Amino acid sequence: MTSQSINLLKAEYNEQALLKGLANNDSRAVEALYKSHFGMIQHFVTNNNGSLDDARDVFQEAMITLYEKVQTDSFSLTCQIKTYLFSICKHLWLKRLQQMGKYSAPLSTEEESVSVEIDMDDFAKKDAAFAIMDRALNSLGEPCKSLLEGYYLNKKDMQALAAEFGYTNSDNAKNQKYKCLLRLKKLFFAQYNIGD
Repeated sequence: MTSQSINLLKAEYNEQALLKGLANNDSRAVEALYKSHFGMIQHFVTNNNGSLDDARDVFQEAMITLYEKVQTDSFSLTCQIKTYLFSICKHLWLKRLQQMGKYSAPLSTEEESVSVEIDMDDFAKKDAAFAIMDRALNSLGEPCKSLLEGYYLNKKDMQALAAEFGYTNSDNAKNQKYKCLLRLKKLFFAQYNIGD
């Protein structure tokens, strides 16, 4: 048996143990599911016209649905828990957006089941890239880190950044930002290629 198939068996066992814990009202199972999967749901909801509270509501509804399902003897999970929860949350959130008039496409279950796996793969890739970018940004050093955060995250203009960092004018700040961005890209792609 290869180490990959052993890891798959462990993952499957862990998922079954979590479902069993959930069925038995084990708070550790609930907490583990929340820690493992809420971030994905929060990311999806907040990137689709929702708030942190909306994400919590939708995740809570999905957890209740999963809890009710595992209480029945006939329930058999045919995918990973994260895929199942994401599918429920996505459907609930799109339905809520539709009720608020912010989403107009019809929700079909066929479409839903096909697109969830694609969304999960995209989410995992983007999540990994964000983690690498975060590491690259943290290893960039000052003043580059603060300069790039000021411009891209805090939406400060070049004039404000020049004053904040002591550059003589906005063109000098712009040149420094460009140099910092090149360094960040180099760090990012060095770490990104290692992860492949």
